[in-house]
Amino acid sequence: MSKFIYSTLLFLLFAVQLFVPAQMVYQQEDALDTGTPYKFKTQPLDPSDPFRGKFIVLNYEIDSFETEENWDLYNGPIYVYLKTDTEGFAAVKTVRKTKINTSDDYIIVESKHNYGKTINFDLPFNRFYMNENKAYDAEISVRKAQIDTTKICYGLVFVKDGAAVLENVFIDDLPIQEFVKEYQQKME
Repeated sequence: MSKFIYSTLLFLLFAVQLFVPAQMVYQQEDALDTGTPYKFKTQPLDPSDPFRGKFIVLNYEIDSFETEENWDLYNGPIYVYLKTDTEGFAAVKTVRKTKINTSDDYIIVESKHNYGKTINFDLPFNRFYMNENKAYDAEISVRKAQIDTTKICYGLVFVKDGAAVLENVFIDDLPIQEFVKEYQQKME
């Protein structure tokens, strides 16, 4: 083979290696800029990842849906179509095994442990990374907010064309960083 062919192949290899991560970043930024925001009620915990740092694991109230069809042992990608409930929080409108022709927002998730007409799934935006100095206090604040039935904890997620990006976590409409800052000031 000639040097031209090797050079062309090498250039194509570099282009593909740059295109894939750039496409992933673009998709997330596009969802944040032009996607529809949804509030997902949470039940957080605070583990640590030695490579990525401190984060809050977010367990959402939305994790299953009753359907009209039988989902026995179906494990695979599914389309969760969203709506907003009367309180302004995200709710499941319907769940499908294939994409349907609608303008409704949807998230592609993996189904798990399905029996009968109930489909179970985990939402893909279940980690919120924080500054290490604030993560522990965030965990404490969120646990207290979960116990206190007068407080509401939720994740603000932007959804567009199946992509979902967690922008922030809120306690009573206050971003978790500000809530933790106020908590730390009270503790001093």
